[in-house]
Amino acid sequence: MFGKAQALAVAALAVAAVATPAAYADSPKISQTTVVGVHNTYDPGAYGYLAQALDAGSSLIELDVWPDFFTNEWKVSHDSLTSNKNNCVTASSPADLYTGGANKDLESCLDDIRVWLDAHPGNGPIMLKLEMKTGFSDNHGRGPDELDAAFRAHLAGHVFRPADLLGSYATLDDAAKANNWPTRAQLAGKVFVEVIPGTVEEGNPTDTLHTDVEEAQYLQALENSGRLGDAQVFPAVHGAAGGDPRDKYAAALRPWFVFFDGDASAWVTGTGPGWYDANHYFLVMTDAQNVAPAIDSRNPTVAQATQRVTDLAAQHASVVTSDWVGLTTVLPLVLARG
Repeated sequence: MFGKAQALAVAALAVAAVATPAAYADSPKISQTTVVGVHNTYDPGAYGYLAQALDAGSSLIELDVWPDFFTNEWKVSHDSLTSNKNNCVTASSPADLYTGGANKDLESCLDDIRVWLDAHPGNGPIMLKLEMKTGFSDNHGRGPDELDAAFRAHLAGHVFRPADLLGSYATLDDAAKANNWPTRAQLAGKVFVEVIPGTVEEGNPTDTLHTDVEEAQYLQALENSGRLGDAQVFPAVHGAAGGDPRDKYAAALRPWFVFFDGDASAWVTGTGPGWYDANHYFLVMTDAQNVAPAIDSRNPTVAQATQRVTDLAAQHASVVTSDWVGLTTVLPLVLARG
């Protein structure tokens, strides 16, 4: 970790950055910065309305998604397959973002994000993290293709897609290593999306095709058919691990993984996160409050939270998440990574 004098100096720069988070004279690439997000952003206990998280400056929106093949919906809630419990309201105008009944489906959450972005030109990019609680149900019409269709219908033109990173490179891995990421200024008004396996899925011994593998297979199939531009979502490796954690996948799937998502404490104590930064991979560090010495998960002091983000930026995080819903001088931070 930093010495006290260095930490104070970096923290002072960080606070200064809050005043103009999108105002870059020479905008860095998204792979070269560290930002802050709120865990389970959809939870009504966090914000009354999803748009309030964006107002507060969160650079990551996390949604827990359940495939309800009975109603052909993507439900959004912490623990229910059959009902929505969230702060999304199906906005069609900025005035709608803070009114009306909540507890809507994924498409409504996407509408709220789109309307907010349109009302705040120049803001972003926003990372949208989807935890697929029970995984996909492709055999019941709730697979990666239906998820892509929802994004095309409700966030059309706002999504930074796998094909956008790929460019002229052979694989996403090649593109990331070449640092083919756009600048933050180029991604203003944009959303980029990762999916991770859900807690229910990971705990289900009968589920032999997890979200990460299924999404990577889907991207590979789209590429083989010349339709990668249809894809809206990046698969992510879930869980911190040393070495190259993609070794657990079939060789053909490994180049589709350039997003990695796991517990901050595990990253910084044993996985060598500098490897991710050196290859320009996107690294999400969760539960930032638990890194020793632990700080409050919801209401640390501004100085404590700023220092934690500063330390994890030095540890190569792309996004740092916790439950700091009220820290409106910390959530908009944009720091240099590494």
